[in-house]
Amino acid sequence: MLTNHHKQIILATVPLLREGGVALTKHFYNRMFTHHPELKNLFNMGNQNSGKQQTALAMAVLAYAENISNPTVLMPAVDLIGHKHTSLNVQPEQYEIVGTHLLASIKEVLQDAATEEVLEAWTLAYQQLANLMIGHEQKMYEHKKEEAGNWIGWRTFIVKSKVEESAEITSFYLQPKDGKAIPNHLPGQFLSIKVFLPELNLEQIRQYSISCAPNDDYFRISVKREKGPNVAVNGMISNYLHDHILEGNEVELSAPAGNFVLNNSNAKKIFISGGIGQTPLLSMLETLDLQDKFQQKVVWIHACRNKEVHAFADKVKNIENNHENVRKYQFYDVVEESLADQNILEGQIDFTKIKDWKFEQDSEYYVCGPRPFIEKMIVELKTNQVNDRQIFFEEFGPKSI
Repeated sequence: MLTNHHKQIILATVPLLREGGVALTKHFYNRMFTHHPELKNLFNMGNQNSGKQQTALAMAVLAYAENISNPTVLMPAVDLIGHKHTSLNVQPEQYEIVGTHLLASIKEVLQDAATEEVLEAWTLAYQQLANLMIGHEQKMYEHKKEEAGNWIGWRTFIVKSKVEESAEITSFYLQPKDGKAIPNHLPGQFLSIKVFLPELNLEQIRQYSISCAPNDDYFRISVKREKGPNVAVNGMISNYLHDHILEGNEVELSAPAGNFVLNNSNAKKIFISGGIGQTPLLSMLETLDLQDKFQQKVVWIHACRNKEVHAFADKVKNIENNHENVRKYQFYDVVEESLADQNILEGQIDFTKIKDWKFEQDSEYYVCGPRPFIEKMIVELKTNQVNDRQIFFEEFGPKSI
């Protein structure tokens, strides 16, 4: 049992974690993959190569240590991680593997500072955290078992159709091979897709937002092609889908997951996206569009480089045309003269360029895009007195914001 004395020991290690947390997590991952190379098929090696995963884990361990006396304050993070873990079909025995190598890494990296007392305290602390995570994820698995059409693990889907949405983005319409029901996902959730990457000789899993409204027939994911001479592993997966997955092919999917979802409230919805970040927001917008009584006011603000890479422009425009309570604003890096009269604004998202714009504290703001984009938007909203409780965002990849 984790006593107050143990908690004080954990708190005493916080300065060490602040200074050397990333070194610890790098050592941990190297150690674990050396002993369990099969886990490279489960972990995102792109995030490993970039260092994002090591940094995210270091931040998580530090946050847990700082809140060791009241870990319930971390439940939003536990829920977020739980959605990711259930989408990967993580099981309790894998927590044992992680615990073994994390504790060994603490001993090897901290050396003299890793006294018997410190190791005992962290052993009990890790078990407390693992039990919290396993219990939360078990409830999520049970919910999937009870929901019609849902599933645990991997299920084979057929690519019903493949549609080019822009010069970079292609949509994949996915139907279950077994012909059985699929669950109505929550607007904003994602799917995990598993592919074999020959370049790595590994299976790799990546998450893609579902870009359509819930329906009984199919899921749609919309994937951006990554260009350049040195495409990262995540980009390799996206490009593999573009280049090698054809209509009629089979893919392996896990069930919808994620807690960045549309709130069921009458508050005004303001969707703010950059690039491919519009995909979960599009699911939310399409869901509102299908409601019998679409009463909420909606503002759609999207930024991308130019018309050629702008996906779903006609779809969003049609929704705006069909509902007087929907307003759309589009930003391009550079606006051509031919587009100047189409309400296209130039540059990055700048609220001062939107006529009669007001920050409203009772509206809900949904933000998705690259990390710098999200950070900039959140700073802007908070600077203008928008409450944290009214801001919802999705950061693709390991959470760092």
